[in-house]
Amino acid sequence: MCVNVIGAGLAGCEAAYQLSKRGVKVKLYEMKPNKKSPAHKSDLFAELVCSNSFKADRVNSAAGLLKEEMRKLDSLLLKAADKSRVPAGGALAVDRESFSKIVTDEIKSNSNIEVVNEEFSDIESDDITIIATGPLTSDKLADRISKLFGQSLSFFDAAAPIVDFKSVDMEYAFFESRYGKGDKTDYLNCPMNKEEYEVFYDALINAERAPIKDFDVRDPKVYEGCMPIEVMAQRGKDTIRFGPMKPVGLTNPKTGHRPWAVLQLRKENAWGTMYNLVGFQTNLKFPEQKRVFGLIPALHNAEFVRYGVMHRNTFLNSPKILNSDFNAKSNKKLFFAGQITGVEGYMESASSGIIAGINAYKRLNGEDTLILPKTTMTGALSRYISDDTVKDFQPMGANFGILPELENRPRDKRERGQAYADRALKDLSVYLESVRI
Repeated sequence: MCVNVIGAGLAGCEAAYQLSKRGVKVKLYEMKPNKKSPAHKSDLFAELVCSNSFKADRVNSAAGLLKEEMRKLDSLLLKAADKSRVPAGGALAVDRESFSKIVTDEIKSNSNIEVVNEEFSDIESDDITIIATGPLTSDKLADRISKLFGQSLSFFDAAAPIVDFKSVDMEYAFFESRYGKGDKTDYLNCPMNKEEYEVFYDALINAERAPIKDFDVRDPKVYEGCMPIEVMAQRGKDTIRFGPMKPVGLTNPKTGHRPWAVLQLRKENAWGTMYNLVGFQTNLKFPEQKRVFGLIPALHNAEFVRYGVMHRNTFLNSPKILNSDFNAKSNKKLFFAGQITGVEGYMESASSGIIAGINAYKRLNGEDTLILPKTTMTGALSRYISDDTVKDFQPMGANFGILPELENRPRDKRERGQAYADRALKDLSVYLESVRI
């Protein structure tokens, strides 16, 4: 019997891989290259449309713990990330084209996976099906899902611009990681004094934004983690100066002092020819991006390889629709995975794909599905998206706040993170020894 996986993004590729390694034949439906969403540009699988960073790598961070759990579950994407890694201090960042190519090659060369380049909409198929179409689900499929479940939500997601490294004015910029973490060349800093910042700020909050495209839904809700910089700035003059432009942990070697504000640039590829503007997701018109961001001294002659864009991000009212195993409550043969379920973030999406893939296999074999311990980050996320006591459901990324409280909670933040990680990995090991996956 074949399992359908819909979407060759992060979650879909993980789900297909988990099924295929267990000997299951998979039909992986991907509408690219015949049809692309407004935010997708590449024909490759597992395309990274926003940042090229998978966040912190240290295990005593929430993001790092999630990745360690995924490694123990044999994540395909983390293998690809390790092969395509670029320097990013304490974060795991990748050369996005190399990363996607590795994943694409692995999937296409897998004899158990048949790639079908078609748009899929038969969600009531007799076959077990995993819908992993992500935040940019096609209109046809989104309409089918809405009709079947009655409730789905949408908000807008924004991507940051990318600039050519050679166009950054090094008379103003300097290399340094905050507090000296990682290699000092991991981040390129664009400092501003108070006067420069205030000129930039006034231009930013008054800049012209791009119109809402006809593919977007009305009355957008913007998820906090991808808030456009111009929207964040309107909350107050110091909001972004204590957010993405915070100067803490940095000293400008040209002045010997901490800047008033700093925009950090991070390597976009392994060669360091392109850098993305960290935390500068935006919906400004393209000429406005060049004008406003060009007010930052180091970027006054910046050449933009890619301008920031804003796009639709659709997710289910999952607490009403899904169980903790990512199975639809109303249909045992239908699973969902990825950002459409309300997990927020690259690795969060991929981890849900792992669990959905394993559980589709177990359902196929008449076995009980897998629900990881609530003390694990993966298990906590799956419980959050299926918690029907949540009244105003919004996407959630990995964070220690969704884990059960520690019995003896350390006061030190790092020690507390390590305690969460130690407990999670111990409980995960015990659990995996007790089940067949």
